[in-house]
Amino acid sequence: MQPPMRLQGQASGPGAGGPPYIDNIVTDRSMMYSPAHSAGMAIHSAGVAPGGPHGFSRTQSYSDNRYLRNGGPVSAYPLPQPVAQRPTGGLASAGVAGSFGAPAPYSAHRIHSQPHTPHQMPHPHQMLNAHPHMQMMHMQAPGAPSAPKQPPPQQQMLMPREAMMYGTPPPALMNVPPAMGGAQVMFRNGPKSAAVMESPGHPQRSALLEEFRGNKTRKYELKDICDHMVEFSCDQHGSRFIQQKLEQATQDEKELVFEEVARNARQLMTDVFGNYVIQKFFEHGSQVQKHVLSKQMEGHILTLSLQMYGCRVVQKALEHVITEQQASMVRELDGHVLQCVKDQNGNHVIQKAIERVPAEHIKFVIDSFHGQVYTLATHPYGCRVIQRMFEHCDEAQTRPLLEELHRYTTNLVQDQYGNYVIQHVMERGKPADRSLVCSRVRGHVLQLSKHKFASNVVEKCIAYGEIKDRRALIDEITAVRRDGSSNLINMMKDQYANYVVQKMLDVVEEPQREAILVKIQPHMAALRKFTYGKHLISKVEKYMAMRDGVAEPPMSAGSSRGPQTPVSASSKTSA
Repeated sequence: MQPPMRLQGQASGPGAGGPPYIDNIVTDRSMMYSPAHSAGMAIHSAGVAPGGPHGFSRTQSYSDNRYLRNGGPVSAYPLPQPVAQRPTGGLASAGVAGSFGAPAPYSAHRIHSQPHTPHQMPHPHQMLNAHPHMQMMHMQAPGAPSAPKQPPPQQQMLMPREAMMYGTPPPALMNVPPAMGGAQVMFRNGPKSAAVMESPGHPQRSALLEEFRGNKTRKYELKDICDHMVEFSCDQHGSRFIQQKLEQATQDEKELVFEEVARNARQLMTDVFGNYVIQKFFEHGSQVQKHVLSKQMEGHILTLSLQMYGCRVVQKALEHVITEQQASMVRELDGHVLQCVKDQNGNHVIQKAIERVPAEHIKFVIDSFHGQVYTLATHPYGCRVIQRMFEHCDEAQTRPLLEELHRYTTNLVQDQYGNYVIQHVMERGKPADRSLVCSRVRGHVLQLSKHKFASNVVEKCIAYGEIKDRRALIDEITAVRRDGSSNLINMMKDQYANYVVQKMLDVVEEPQREAILVKIQPHMAALRKFTYGKHLISKVEKYMAMRDGVAEPPMSAGSSRGPQTPVSASSKTSA
């Protein structure tokens, strides 16, 4: 048995220096939007519909086990294409210009597996002869010259891009015998593209779905698409149609859809369009239907939580199932909490569990955070989970974690993610916790106010701190040194600190505000030279006009700072 194939790849796509895109490949849609695959070798398809109950779809990495079941990831890297090997014939313009929009560069790629060194790699036609079951897949364009029996050594590893377009499978796919679970694919000519790689027995869109997509005048009902519910659920327009109908459907109509959907629920949960149909059943289905779907999810909660579309289904389920089912679902995450928290999809499931599941059923979630508070607070996803915990968990659960957090306040206020956790403590924490944060800021107001991330925390200290803490911070800003300088003058000219000054004008008592305005006025002309000084100038002028009885006071609900990175729980369950 051959060892797993190894892939050494780079970014794919037109002009990316990687393997060319192949048009119209019917594959697994679950890989379609994965960041890990967008930077790796993904094969693009333009316009293949998700057909049939199998849920195949538009984009797939070569590493998907549907094509390489021996588990070996595959990769490719470009080499110059030998002009002598370029096929000619009627399909050339359709394959190259039609699929890519412009004549293809003369590029090729080579793929090698572990047993072969680059110098031992057989020519694609040699491998074709070695595997008779692949011969049926080889199609040549009309008039294209046959491959030489003994190509030059420097060409033996090359596979021209046009060879793919005319039906020669990639060497890595050809080199895996079917007995080892190798690729069983076939190439055919298509109306819009020179080649389409399909799975045997996988149909294109049904006539009913084609008619539905093309007929804009007929008014369809759910009963009109019986026996096609799964296919419609996997189609963008069909899925939207079913979702809209389910919101107003009768119980009989829901049951009509559910009978078909339930048999393929696991597939639909991870489908780019099908997951929304499953969500609708958790929202509008009966308790029996919700129970059936929940039972199908048993044993797969972790896998679904880490999947882009499955995580949305898990969140919706946690919102609508009964407490016993909630507890059963979250128990499957025990031992994998930190993995989920640091995952771009799984973190939303943990947030939803903290928000919706009773505290006694998520104790293991909170316990897993002990000793990890700093690591999680400085993580792009972990900081969101920590905030949800402080919002929804009781004092007994959060107090040990807050004490752990306070040990790192000075570092967290300057961290690009940790500063949001400290802001959250200032906004929602108890007075003792807010005073502790303010005490770490005092003595460093100028430096922290000029820091891109820490300035946000200083604003919150001035806005939400206890009265004595706010006064101490403002006095530190407005105090005049022996040389006549003050922190206020430096801060109002700084791109970040000027927002702290604005916030200070909003929250100070009237005598302090008047003293600050007097200090700022002589510097108004200099402020106009700074692009970021216009907001402060506007606020100062409004307060001065208000003092003179000319205008209303400016709004003080929030900072005039531009939009910040959202870190609150942005649930991915919306359709």
